[in-house]
Amino acid sequence: QVQLVESGGGLVQAGGSLRLSCAASGSIFRIGAMTWYRQASGKQRELVAVILSGGSTNYAESVKSRFTISRDNAKNTVYLQMNSLNSEDTAVYYCNAVIATTQTLHFRSDYWGQGTQVTVSS
Repeated sequence: QVQLVESGGGLVQAGGSLRLSCAASGSIFRIGAMTWYRQASGKQRELVAVILSGGSTNYAESVKSRFTISRDNAKNTVYLQMNSLNSEDTAVYYCNAVIATTQTLHFRSDYWGQGTQVTVSS
């Protein structure tokens, strides 16, 4: 009943920028925290950034000075602005959302996007 659709990935040179988007749709009552994760080839998935419903944010240390997470509650969308990209940022980026559906009216955290590939060339 709920889907998360990501977009904005692609190939960029080191030092460049990308903005990722993730839009939630379906039988949504409320959305709580929204989070970006990434998984590089052969590595564990790691948390990149999280934004709470009230706007508070947290970042992984490796991206703290370069990435910005934001959200548009009217569009049920979370964004990740990525600047000064380097080869270590190459990964599949996934969004996650805590969502209460209109049917259950309680929050669940197991909603994921399909992932979008970010490749940084050197």
